[in-house]
Amino acid sequence: MLKTALKPRWIAGLVFALLLSGVFVLLSQWQLSRSAQHEPATPSSIEEVKPLVDVLKPGQFFPGSVEDQMVTASGSYDPGKQVLVEGRLYDNRKGYWIVTAFAVDNAPKLSGAAASPQTWIPVARGWVAEPDQAGPPPSGPLTLTGRLLASEAPLPNVDAGPGRASAVSVAELINKWDVSSYPGFVAATAESTPTGPVPANEAVKALNIPAQPPATQINWLNLFYSVEWVVFAGFALYIWWRMVADDYRRDLEGDEFDGGDFDDDFDDGGPHHSGEAHHSDEPAVQESQHSEPEHKVQP
Repeated sequence: MLKTALKPRWIAGLVFALLLSGVFVLLSQWQLSRSAQHEPATPSSIEEVKPLVDVLKPGQFFPGSVEDQMVTASGSYDPGKQVLVEGRLYDNRKGYWIVTAFAVDNAPKLSGAAASPQTWIPVARGWVAEPDQAGPPPSGPLTLTGRLLASEAPLPNVDAGPGRASAVSVAELINKWDVSSYPGFVAATAESTPTGPVPANEAVKALNIPAQPPATQINWLNLFYSVEWVVFAGFALYIWWRMVADDYRRDLEGDEFDGGDFDDDFDDGGPHHSGEAHHSDEPAVQESQHSEPEHKVQP
């Protein structure tokens, strides 16, 4: 088989099959890249600052269409409703988010026995490296601006302790604070009072959280084409191997025919069979010659 494969025409055929397979593999990679390629982003208004009361309603599910929306709200903080959420990163350092309840002016009020007179929203005011660096929130009426985010899921079977929370989970925080709340929270980027911006605290780092990139969409048709081109590449090599195998079998059949097996059978069989026939007839002739005199003697 190897001797057949080393024939010049089959070496040339192998080179051609490898080149063809390489082209098919390149086409497969191109189709694979197309299968996960993002379409041009549609114009979005999430960076346009909008009033919170116009974007989100309390007592409803958090719609995905308002995720990452920049919002503004007027109201005041409650210093008695503040927690630290540990395990938050800032410049690759672990620390704490300061999360404080913010009473939203002109927010719709929820009804029910457990509803509070005001509607609140958790606000992540900033990041600190140590818990003692988290001071009280600014007092009095103010206006904040930040990115609206969906509520996080609380960590199961985790007791964060007094003044702590396992996550920025609205369900966990309203149980701690006993208030009515919006279904999301705001990561603050700026705070201002009627007299001007709130003075910055060097220990408290602002949370400049960017909008999350859109989820990757898989084009299954392009993914199927990428697999199909790989199959074609393997099929090109299989065709070459099949042609070499057929040529090898033809060589074997030619060697058997040229080796003289048929001639040997003919040479041995023809004269041998005619000799046997001649030998078998000879006794019969002798027997007839001896029988004739006996027939004449008898009456």
